[in-house]
Amino acid sequence: MTRMIDAWRRLSWGALSLALAASAQAAEVVDMVGRRVQAPDHIERVFGAAPPLNVLLHSLAPDKMIGLSFPIPAEGQRYFPPRLRGLPVVGGIFGMGQQMNPEAVLAMQPDIALAWKSPFIDQARIEAAFAKIGLPVVFIQLDTLADWPAALRYTGRLLGQPARGETLARLVEAPLAKVAQVTARIPLEQRPRVYYAEGPDGLATDCHQSFHTEAIELAGGYNVYRCQPKDHTGMEKVSLEQVLAFAPDIIIAQDAQFARVVAQDPRWRQVKAVRAGRVYSVPRWPHNWIDRPPSLMRVLGVQWLAGLFYPKQLPFDRLAHTRAFYQQVLGVSLTEQDIDRLFQ
Repeated sequence: MTRMIDAWRRLSWGALSLALAASAQAAEVVDMVGRRVQAPDHIERVFGAAPPLNVLLHSLAPDKMIGLSFPIPAEGQRYFPPRLRGLPVVGGIFGMGQQMNPEAVLAMQPDIALAWKSPFIDQARIEAAFAKIGLPVVFIQLDTLADWPAALRYTGRLLGQPARGETLARLVEAPLAKVAQVTARIPLEQRPRVYYAEGPDGLATDCHQSFHTEAIELAGGYNVYRCQPKDHTGMEKVSLEQVLAFAPDIIIAQDAQFARVVAQDPRWRQVKAVRAGRVYSVPRWPHNWIDRPPSLMRVLGVQWLAGLFYPKQLPFDRLAHTRAFYQQVLGVSLTEQDIDRLFQ
């Protein structure tokens, strides 16, 4: 058994090992933070305890999901597979969405819970919450896009779907490598200055070193808000005077209504990007392409942003790229009209 674990740890996924215990009824799982967890040998029902875990399971093993962290609005229904649309909303223990009811989760008879590991998250509190209801919890590291290939490979092996995990990991790695090959040659001073507008008034944003905005930097943009994040939540308030001083070439807006009306505000019309008509709202169904939750959707978001920043070097075919990603990663077939709605 030790020899098996040592061998697995030498593979590309390193310490992300699964060690089979002697019992035929259980397995010992070594999670992504090195904890040893006793879990069922065959895992069929999984609770994702935070929104990023919902996206992970949606792409990797939707048939094993027992519930969602958040309700699906009517406008987003089309972008989810039929089975996921019918799942109950059970909440989560961290992140956006409603808070979970432990007893309600346990009543759904999950085999295991997946929890989000991040430097800003209180791991002990999460462990204690699941210990109270006797549910094994496995921590998955997936803050940054660089975390996702390992998380997909690890979880694929954990849930008995290693081939699917490997396929998804490569679908993350390949397009990011293609974009990086181009953007690595572009000096910072030649990159477009980008302001990430959050909230209905556009006056919240996130630091360039935050995982909330990493898609901008990965796509070769220069996030004008240069700082270290203060916490996991982000959405730091700024003033319009600061935005004017940032002089962004492009604004990426999380609020579609803000993006639609900002040019009507004479104060915002003083901002370079608004005057140039370069304000873009982020597609958000079935999961946001940039952030909230941070997920593998950022792979598509990076390609979209790179197409905005460098249309000649990294053209983004809105129909072809979007349709392929949704089919291959999310198991959803989109019409041209569906794709058009994403960008409205």
